[in-house]
Amino acid sequence: MFNVAICDDEEKQRELVKTMLISLSLKTNIDFQITLFASGEQLVSHYKNVGDAFHILIMDVEMSGMNGIQTAQEIRNMKYLDVQIMFLTSYPEYMVESFDVVTFQYLIKPILPDIFEEKMIKLCQYFKAQDKKYVLIKSDYEELLLKYDDILWIEVMKSLTIKNKLKFVTQENSHESKGILSSYAAALKDHGFLQIHRSIIINLMHVQKFAGTQVVMLNGTELPIGRSKVKEVKDAYTKYMIMRIQ
Repeated sequence: MFNVAICDDEEKQRELVKTMLISLSLKTNIDFQITLFASGEQLVSHYKNVGDAFHILIMDVEMSGMNGIQTAQEIRNMKYLDVQIMFLTSYPEYMVESFDVVTFQYLIKPILPDIFEEKMIKLCQYFKAQDKKYVLIKSDYEELLLKYDDILWIEVMKSLTIKNKLKFVTQENSHESKGILSSYAAALKDHGFLQIHRSIIINLMHVQKFAGTQVVMLNGTELPIGRSKVKEVKDAYTKYMIMRIQ
């Protein structure tokens, strides 16, 4: 599933783009979760309060208040660099200006459904090509793609009601899911992750230092290392760092 934000100050245009996305989903079985915003200010506020929620932003350039390019600049300045932006406009002269915010595509209004679908399919193919860099987690409320580099650690959560409950911790948020920790340890081993405890996997790129039987992450969190794993963990980290500087 791809989380898509449609940002346009005209309701008719928001609904038009939403309808085209739904039509594309019916034709291709690509799932979209669509959220509508009536202004750039609303979208920026969402990013400030919720965080990195979208894979794709479809934005009108000409909006009252904060225009589309200003909105994109605000989002990029918040270091949300992976979200892909598609601009919609009636004025081609904005195209050069939009390059500064790393735009995926630039479509001229009126939007032709065939062209829109072609560009969206290419964008979805881009994300699928990046699948090896993402992990899909599921909970009762959401499906979420997390980029490997954004995950600090994964840990088992104690629960009396849910079996195999896991927490995925990122710099901004934590997300609960269900799964077997050892399965993630095996799948992520070649991507810089290491199981340091029977209930914890860490991302080695986010390690600050080791302190006895604990590892200190870059955000200051201290995590325990299993007694039998201390040497193995330190050796693995040393090897990881050597590989990074070669």
